[in-house]
Amino acid sequence: MTPGRMQIGEAAERVGLSIRTIRHYEDAGLVVPSARSEGGFRLYTQPDLDRLRVVKRMKPLGFTLEEMRDLLQILDALPGADGDERVALQNRLATFHTAAQTRVQALRAQLATAEGFAQQIQGHIDQHNR
Repeated sequence: MTPGRMQIGEAAERVGLSIRTIRHYEDAGLVVPSARSEGGFRLYTQPDLDRLRVVKRMKPLGFTLEEMRDLLQILDALPGADGDERVALQNRLATFHTAAQTRVQALRAQLATAEGFAQQIQGHIDQHNR
């Protein structure tokens, strides 16, 4: 194996995703392995893992595959962009940041509701165990 490249099983383990999920993201065009071995096995590099981690973090916030693809394109283009293009990319990135913050707040509200419910049930358990 080429140094710095790993097969899908190791990539899955390092990122905390299933092999099936990584293949799904590849089929969706989000993360394509950097290379293939002579035997045809997918080979991933650190930048591939970084992309997988971005997608993994977006998933619980309810971003669509298209939104994930858009953000990855922004992140890919930013390092080489300058002038107006850089400003436009940064503005698009800021939009994602705002959307992520809004979704995190919604999840916090859901969690608070769920915790309140769990405490209410615990109160009933405690009351009936006296």
